[in-house]
Order: sequence, then C-alpha cells, then structure tokens
Amino acid sequence: MADTPANAVPVVTIDGPGGAGKGTIAGLLAERLGWHLLDSGALYRLVALDATSRAIPLEAEAELARIAASLDVRFDARSGEGLVWLGNRDVTQAIRTEACGQGASVVAALPAVRTALVQRQRDFRQLPGLVADGRDMATVIFPDAGLKVFLTASVEERARRRHKQLKDKGIDVSLAALSRDMAERDRRDSERSVAPLRPGQGARILDTTGMTIPEVVDLMSRWASETFPDASPRRA
Repeated sequence: MADTPANAVPVVTIDGPGGAGKGTIAGLLAERLGWHLLDSGALYRLVALDATSRAIPLEAEAELARIAASLDVRFDARSGEGLVWLGNRDVTQAIRTEACGQGASVVAALPAVRTALVQRQRDFRQLPGLVADGRDMATVIFPDAGLKVFLTASVEERARRRHKQLKDKGIDVSLAALSRDMAERDRRDSERSVAPLRPGQGARILDTTGMTIPEVVDLMSRWASETFPDASPRRA
C-alpha cells in the first residue's frame, strides 16, 4: 500500500503567545478528534532542560543544536492533558516551570536549534491528522495547514491563568512578576530574527479572554469539522 503524501494529512495549527492556553487546548482538541499531537514548545523546553541539567550555557548554539537533533520525544493526547515523554520518562511537569519556559524562549531564538527541529516536527504529520501547537506552526512548519488558529488573550488574562495553574500545583509566584515575564517574552518572541511570533497567512485570530476552556475546544472542534468534513478519527 502506498504511503500517504504528507500534504494529504489534515493539520490544525495553534499558534500564539505564552500563557494563551495552546497546550491545554491542543491536547483536548487532539483527544476529541482522535488525532496525533505535537507540542512544539515542549521540544524547546526539553532542549533548555537538558542543557541546564548538563550546565551547558543557553547561548552555546552548536551544542544545543546537537541536543535538539537527538531528542527522543513522544506526545500522548489520550488523557487530554498533553503528556510529554522523553524516552521512557514522563517529563510533563519537569518542563512546565516558568524558568524552563524562559529558557525555551532563549533557545528558540537560536537559528541552528530551530533548523535541527524543523524536520522532526514535520515527521509528526501522520494519519488520521495532527494538531500542532507552538509559535511558528502555521508560518514555518505547516504553512499548508488546512486550519490555522492564532490563540491569544490579554497579558493580564494570560498571567492570571498561569498564576492559578502554578498556585494549584503549590508553586508560589508573584502575579506581577508573571505579567512582566510574559510581556518580555512576547517582545522577545515577536522581535526575534528567525520565525518571529505572528499569525500565519489565513489564520483565524481567536482571543480567548473571558472564554472557558470547553468553549474554546467546542469552537475549534466545530471549525475542524467544517474544514475537514471527510477526516476520520484515529483507530486504537
């Protein structure tokens, strides 16, 4: 049986700034559709986490590119939580700290690291479909995606959500500091020379300020059904 051309596999891309809820929404949407999941931000977090654990400076571009090229990563959307596995180790929580997020933003600005991860990300495009979240999914990795969504919210709303998320995990952090960090990360991500953060051509802009997670998932699920009426869910 001939392989299915990659461009025949339906893709939903979800891009947007940090704290917009991309990971949560992508995991729930992938679970509902029965599709594969790609959390591209996790790849950069994994590179930052691995480099930090080895005391490798986040500016050591060549060394970080080698780490990026050798990541053994897998995403699991079946729980609706977007679990991340590095080899046989569940690293979902380890890569979700604010420090790791800031490190990922620094790492993502390195051209050699981004180049090392391009094909790896595209390899996640498999039948019956893929939900891919990140910051350049629609502009660089899957510019031909059938449904492109740019998910955003106000800095205040994103900081409030992240603050609650961290507090629920027992992590004490300043809301004001989170707001400042998010604003700085937005600036750095939008001004970087390689793959700056911006909506892809034809993307739907979805401001989720004031929306609940179920409302966002329901809306995007409807968009996906309208865009890919012939797509069938993944079989277990």
